[in-house]
Amino acid sequence: MGVWLVGADVLASSRFAISPLTETVAAMKAFAGKGTHPSQREWLEAHVPAYQQMLRDDAFAAALVGASLRPRWVADFLVTPPDDADGTFDGDLARLRATTPDEARAQLTAEGVPIPDELRGADLIDRAAAMLTWVWERALLPDWPRRRRLLEADIVARSQQLATGGWENALLGMRPDMRWVGKGRLQVNAYDYPPEDLAGARLSFVPTLSRDGWICLDPPHRYVVVYPCTGLLADPASVVAAPALERLLGPVRALVLSQLETPKTPSQLCAVTGYGLGTVGGHLRVLLDAGLVQRRRAGRAVLYYRTARGDDLTGS
Repeated sequence: MGVWLVGADVLASSRFAISPLTETVAAMKAFAGKGTHPSQREWLEAHVPAYQQMLRDDAFAAALVGASLRPRWVADFLVTPPDDADGTFDGDLARLRATTPDEARAQLTAEGVPIPDELRGADLIDRAAAMLTWVWERALLPDWPRRRRLLEADIVARSQQLATGGWENALLGMRPDMRWVGKGRLQVNAYDYPPEDLAGARLSFVPTLSRDGWICLDPPHRYVVVYPCTGLLADPASVVAAPALERLLGPVRALVLSQLETPKTPSQLCAVTGYGLGTVGGHLRVLLDAGLVQRRRAGRAVLYYRTARGDDLTGS
């Protein structure tokens, strides 16, 4: 899976998509201490205890999590690649339910790992769907409007990068091991596997609010790259602006300006800086009035970006 052969026809039909089921699985990884981001600390503290209690009470759920969410690997049947743009949990779950128990078990044992007895029943998929629904309804659904806005804002920003610099620019920094290697070859991870030809397949890119991403596929039809949403790649405590710029503008305003090397929404800026929407919005207004940033509407999102004057000030 290390390199995908991606022709012009595949790129032309590629798209960004939102998957509530993918976000649900990302939440389960975060609950296990994998892919946790500082901005989600309060949310984790609110939901981890109930999740852990559910695993203690339900042997099936505990076995499924242990078998399907391993380091650097997620069972594909849990995150069946989206093949439409519905962006709903029910739509995602319908694709999961189309998987047979034997197909799911084949994935779980593909690397020679023994399958727990709890996962050998004919109700494997139904019980997996019930567990995912439990996590979705308790931990994600109440916060989904905000989360969806962040994911949509990332797609808007990536789409702008695509329009101005092509796919190489749009995928820049998406995943640590992913890069274009020329001649239609996309390296998706560092594994040393034979190249996989995606001719005739649907290629999708799905943002997540997790710090980690992964690859999921349903060959030869669908291939998906799950990647961390823009603005959630850095720990807010480690994001700093140049000292001289801080003295000139103040630390928060300098930080906001420094983060606009690519267009971002106010929500994305909140995520990467750790400051509230009111604080970020106030500093954006000052920077806008000073001619250091501009804004434009893209669908339902408003993107802010540095002007040439702002670039000069930050030394970009």
